[in-house]
Amino acid sequence: MHITSKRKWTGIDVDIGLSLRNIRHLAQENKSVLLTAVGVAGVISSNILSFRAGYKASELIDEEAQTVMAEHPDLDEVDFHWKEELRLVWQELIPPIGVGGFTIAAIIAANRIDAQKAAGLAAAYSLSEKAFTEYREKVVEKIGENKERAVRDDIAQDKVSRDPVKEVIITGNGDVLFKDGLSGRYFESSIEKVRRAENEINFEIVHHMYDSLSHFYELIGLPPTAYSDTVGWNIDQRLEVQYSTTISSDDRPCMVIDFLYGPFPEYARLHS
Repeated sequence: MHITSKRKWTGIDVDIGLSLRNIRHLAQENKSVLLTAVGVAGVISSNILSFRAGYKASELIDEEAQTVMAEHPDLDEVDFHWKEELRLVWQELIPPIGVGGFTIAAIIAANRIDAQKAAGLAAAYSLSEKAFTEYREKVVEKIGENKERAVRDDIAQDKVSRDPVKEVIITGNGDVLFKDGLSGRYFESSIEKVRRAENEINFEIVHHMYDSLSHFYELIGLPPTAYSDTVGWNIDQRLEVQYSTTISSDDRPCMVIDFLYGPFPEYARLHS
């Protein structure tokens, strides 16, 4: 009987151990979210505690004033020095100050974790972009520029074929159909307009060290996106537009634009 009971409890201990490990893993993976939730709860709690502390402090000061006036009937009112008021109410201030400090620490920690994650993603992106660039250069070296361009055109044609034309943005800069390979948007423009935009971006990079994908979109008549606001190019890796010739789903010639070096995060921080 004793052995059976021991085995039973051992199984329960194993389940509890696994559950605790799962909880710890979940908490570790979501530290930023948990700390943000703690920060929100802390803001609410500190406001409530501050209101209660203020109300209680007012009562304590009023009680002390009444006591002083009872001892000195000739006084019409009592005006305490701030140091005296602090002596009376300091204990009531501890909870809101403590919760407020804890809330600030949680928010700072959450922001620090998010910054570390962003830096890690940027580093991973840079490594993958570098690996892809090296791979593409080796392909050009092995098969030649013409064959590499033909492969790129075939890939662009596959993308256009899988994504039929549904909406075309009219920019007023020309009537040639384009597709932005990064955002997937179709628009009408001209080769000259896109090349001028490329030159202007590189001009900005030369003189100001960096520029964003959003600025490039604005120059060719496309609305910026949430993603385009976070990526761009700098003096170490400038903008170079690549063109692929395809046929759209409505049988129109379509120029697909891509970038030799894709826009990357943290493009401005290196030179800020």
